[in-house]
Amino acid sequence: MQQAGSGESDGGEWHNLIEPPSLVKHFLRYPPHGFSTAGFSTVEIASAIPAFITDFDLTTTVAQDSHHGWVASILKRLASRLLRFKTCFVGTTVSEYVLLPQQLSPADFVTQLLRQANDINLLIIKDIPCDPALLGEAAMQYSRELADACQKAGFIMVEGQALAYVPLDFTSTETFLARMTRARRKDIKRKLRSASQLEIQTIPTGAEPFADEALLSELYALYRNVFDQSAVHFDLLSAEFFRAVLRDADSGGVVFTYRVAGKLIGYNLCFVQGGMLLDKYVGFAYPQARDYNLYCVSWFHNLAYALQRGLKYYVAGWTDPEIKRHLGASFTFTRHAVYVRNVWLRRLLSHFRHHFEADSQWQNNGSRTRADFCCKALHPSVFSALLIPRQATPSTMHRPPRICANVSRSSKTKTEIISTGTISRCDAAKAGPIGACLSSVIHVTNVPR
Repeated sequence: MQQAGSGESDGGEWHNLIEPPSLVKHFLRYPPHGFSTAGFSTVEIASAIPAFITDFDLTTTVAQDSHHGWVASILKRLASRLLRFKTCFVGTTVSEYVLLPQQLSPADFVTQLLRQANDINLLIIKDIPCDPALLGEAAMQYSRELADACQKAGFIMVEGQALAYVPLDFTSTETFLARMTRARRKDIKRKLRSASQLEIQTIPTGAEPFADEALLSELYALYRNVFDQSAVHFDLLSAEFFRAVLRDADSGGVVFTYRVAGKLIGYNLCFVQGGMLLDKYVGFAYPQARDYNLYCVSWFHNLAYALQRGLKYYVAGWTDPEIKRHLGASFTFTRHAVYVRNVWLRRLLSHFRHHFEADSQWQNNGSRTRADFCCKALHPSVFSALLIPRQATPSTMHRPPRICANVSRSSKTKTEIISTGTISRCDAAKAGPIGACLSSVIHVTNVPR
């Protein structure tokens, strides 16, 4: 692996890049705290494949639920000495997917990657796409072949997270809301009333306001509010990174600011690229963000903005899939290829890999009922730590309890009224855009014969 340079590339040499290439360039030039950026390169590749190196604790977000808590406890005890490694991640924390070479076959890429990273204890190719929804078939075929090549080379394949997106196949947000259940429409419309009290401004990156250092400091402080109150801390982006991004007039970036009586209480940094609106970073002031339902308002403001510009997709990030499904999102998935040089640790991690697969339950389960999702809380996977900048899960947010009442039976069915703790989008706004769970559902099941 070689040290990364400035990242000067138009991105045309890479599969899977849906972001503006300059965003990757800024990541390489101003990496997160504690990261060093690197690049994988051969004579066949015109632009080095972005990567980064850091000390990584494998137990960063191992599940703490009742089913797997004993695993978490054991792993945490071992973490300080045995499960912290110098780790090379192939990919970035600012791109949705790993960036892969167009000039090199997947098998050759894996072979040469292992050769160049021979001094790395743990090698992770992160965010390999599992379907072509946002990418196209050519990039998807390369990723399939890459996953096969990784498995043959001894990598452990770990299921990744659910990336939320909304196909913009409707003409207005009212049409979008009409597709939802009555209960969801009522909940969302109630939150959207807060928009009338907000001053919403759209500022393109590179615009004159971002020459003001005081504004940049205020925006970064709001981002730190989100980061500091999250349950998982992995990549703390620097003020220099945000300064470079916000002053980049050619990136297609746009900042939506939210003010009350002139006071900034939140913002959302998005990018328009390839027919998509990519929702990347947020910042919030508390408790105002909670009081004004900023996440719900920002979600629908982003949808309206994308519709006005004739875009095809709104890409809303990785975290909180249950909540985003409540808001109408669809999902696409990824895998991570993990190579551990120590053969004994490789066997151990292979055995316990399912404890790191938080969102795998969302794959191939599109028909699951709201009751299924409200009654089984999700936990972040170990690799969700790579994706925090967008939205993070707050450390103070507790899993909604399941309370079943008024159970009635007939000869053929059993009906449960299931109540859950309600988490409002703004209650969880301490760590990014989060919506509201249903407070109760009615679950009807057939009685076994």
